[in-house]
Amino acid sequence: MKKILLFMLSIFSAFMAQAQQPAFDIDLWQNGLPNSNGIDKTLPYDDSKQNFKPSIRVFLPEASKATGRAVVCCPGGGYSHLATDHEGYDWAPYFNERGIAFIVLKYRMPHANTDVPISDAKEALRIVRENAQKWNIDPKKVGIMGSSAGGHLASTVATHSDPQTAPAFQILFYPVITFDYKYTHKGSRHGLIGEQATQEMVDLYSNEKQVTTQTPPAIMLLSDDDTVVPSPNSVNYYLALKRNHIKATMHIYPSGGHGWGNRTNFKYHNEMLADLSAWLETIK
Repeated sequence: MKKILLFMLSIFSAFMAQAQQPAFDIDLWQNGLPNSNGIDKTLPYDDSKQNFKPSIRVFLPEASKATGRAVVCCPGGGYSHLATDHEGYDWAPYFNERGIAFIVLKYRMPHANTDVPISDAKEALRIVRENAQKWNIDPKKVGIMGSSAGGHLASTVATHSDPQTAPAFQILFYPVITFDYKYTHKGSRHGLIGEQATQEMVDLYSNEKQVTTQTPPAIMLLSDDDTVVPSPNSVNYYLALKRNHIKATMHIYPSGGHGWGNRTNFKYHNEMLADLSAWLETIK
């Protein structure tokens, strides 16, 4: 009897290992970096010094659950560091349980070279689409997600891409959208475009000014009392989307401040998950 139980347990363990598919990493630029922030060619990479090796970590749902949808996630960090846990990896079970592939991007810090993080994000989308068949993903259902400065990166990719390469949808948590000093997060603005940026650069990366009728649908989730990235960032983006007849949803929670991500101590954590789940049901 004991041998039978051990045999059944081994079969069950093997099945679960096959079904859950452990996460795996892929380097973005295996043939060399296309651009540089000035420190990213100094090896070895050292996350503690914000010298991130551009890569993605891929979390795939069970094949039987796969819906064909995927999300490329850009953690926040003011374009100076990355909050890869609560704004990145910790979200994987939530999406995988819903049959959505989840891909966390470690993008390089710009150091005022806008091409650096943007090219990393676009390359991540390209790699996901390139592997779509192997990963049970529909290449037309790959969206992007970002928090804080990662939300700026996500909305930049959404508004600065042609229709063929743009993400299918946007999930934005308390995002930096504008570089107007009245509302922006100064650290994110200075990190991406520098302290001496021209007005042309400010306007180009104030993404509420870059929305068109081709911009993908979006959901924004934020707190009313966020003093780090004030709510007008999301409100003005929402209005720009509506002016261009783009489907948009926004949830503003009474409190919580900034940077809660998937932390359960956020007072409205359960409500937020329910709101996001309901919206995801509209993205098929």
